[in-house]
Amino acid sequence: MGVDINMSQISNDDDWMIDDDEDVKATAASAPDDRPWRVLIVDDEPDIHSVTKYALEKVIFKGRGIELLSAFSAAEGYKILANESDIALVLLDVVMETDDAGLRLAKQIRDDLHNHLVRIVLRTGQPGQAPEESVIVNFDINDYKAKTDLTKQKLFTTLISSLRAYEGLVMIERNRLGLSKILDGSGNLYQLRSLQEFSSGVLNQISAILDVGANGMLCLLQDDRQNTGKRSSVIAATGEMTALVEKELLSENHPYAAIVNKALLEKKSQFEHPLDALYIHASAGHEFVILITPPWPISELDRSLLRVFCDRIAAAFDNLHIYGQLQKAQEATVIALADLGESRDENTGGHVKRVCRLSDAITAQLKSENKFPEELTREFMSLIGLASMLHDIGKVATPDNVLLKPGRHEADERLIMEKHADIGEKVLSRAAALVEGTSYLTLGAQIAGGHHEHFDGNGYPRKLKGLEVPLSARIVAVVDVFDALLHRRPYKEPWGLPEVFAYIEERRGTQFDPDVIDALKTFVKREQPDWIFGDDH
Repeated sequence: MGVDINMSQISNDDDWMIDDDEDVKATAASAPDDRPWRVLIVDDEPDIHSVTKYALEKVIFKGRGIELLSAFSAAEGYKILANESDIALVLLDVVMETDDAGLRLAKQIRDDLHNHLVRIVLRTGQPGQAPEESVIVNFDINDYKAKTDLTKQKLFTTLISSLRAYEGLVMIERNRLGLSKILDGSGNLYQLRSLQEFSSGVLNQISAILDVGANGMLCLLQDDRQNTGKRSSVIAATGEMTALVEKELLSENHPYAAIVNKALLEKKSQFEHPLDALYIHASAGHEFVILITPPWPISELDRSLLRVFCDRIAAAFDNLHIYGQLQKAQEATVIALADLGESRDENTGGHVKRVCRLSDAITAQLKSENKFPEELTREFMSLIGLASMLHDIGKVATPDNVLLKPGRHEADERLIMEKHADIGEKVLSRAAALVEGTSYLTLGAQIAGGHHEHFDGNGYPRKLKGLEVPLSARIVAVVDVFDALLHRRPYKEPWGLPEVFAYIEERRGTQFDPDVIDALKTFVKREQPDWIFGDDH
């Protein structure tokens, strides 16, 4: 409710305005922090609004003015607070539409709106309605004032102390959110498998940490081991810098080259708005420079967060590098095993390599058609090609007189030949059991044991039927026969592509999965790849 205000209490002097204190000078930045501090007056007396605005409208604190909002009831105040998230201070009357309307609003701000940053100063013209000790103890407010104490100096002191507290809380909250983004982002980075994916993830996370987006960001890598004359490789970019990815190397006369070279020379980040360079050093001779063009100078808080994040990036890249080396070693082992199996039969030539490429192509086609979504995982897609190279690894146990026979096998010879599927599966399964999770060996075992199964259940070695046959084996079953028919063998000359497709079509739904046949035909007819013919056509 209202209380008489003596306008003579409000001095016309402006000497109390903060505009030259070293602690609170305006900064040169044109960041969002130059927006005015927002203060909400919630009071049912228009005179209170007038007096408060008269006293505070020229205040400057840390280079920022004051924007005063007005609400003439608790309900109106709640509506404004629900829609405006950056109000720093609420000057709140206790007695308005009800005797405790202000107290109820104070509780709603904290409990319903979950706003624990805004500072709340209760003001009352009737202290008896809400005793100060009880209010201070039972409500999450920051100050309690009688309206009779409403002098300009006291109002100013209350305002500045509230804004200081609000600014500190906002900084803590931004720090907390930034660190949370760093932890979340770093977790995602550890899951990325290629350098380009990793770098794109880094740019996305930096954009999130700054919480402003970026006009453009660029990730460069300088690797002392590469023969690039110390020039930086462009590996990822966003916004206006995207076109640089196609150029691969940043030229020495490019406008960005100077700050990149400075960061690399001094081994530290450079902040030279409007272009900033983040320096990241990882092991094994790798150095990153990430260029960003934020629309305003990066604050010291954001610089601190970026420094923490850059340390995490370095650790993540080191792990990525180690993973890459392990993956290459695993791939090399698979290729060596495939070469070992193929060395028994010189006539098969590049069979396993073509099977690898075709298996990858068919899998990608099935994925694009949204076939088998639960099975065609990212992991499956990355493993199927190399794993397919192990499909005939069991043939190392097949005697030469059977394996290399230049004609049809007799019944007993066919039984010996068919054992290669079971042998290959058992050998690879034992090896796969030593590796945690799914690996090339896991899929390789499925393929070795299942690529001679038939879709109608009349194959070998276990007469599996339909979807009982692993998808990896159903894919390689088609690819293996397709490539074998298309190329010369000891017992046959190469067939033409129409004859091969006719043969496979005749076995649609009996020997082969129809979806896999369709994917193969779609890929071959669309791409017409010459490599499927090798040297036989």
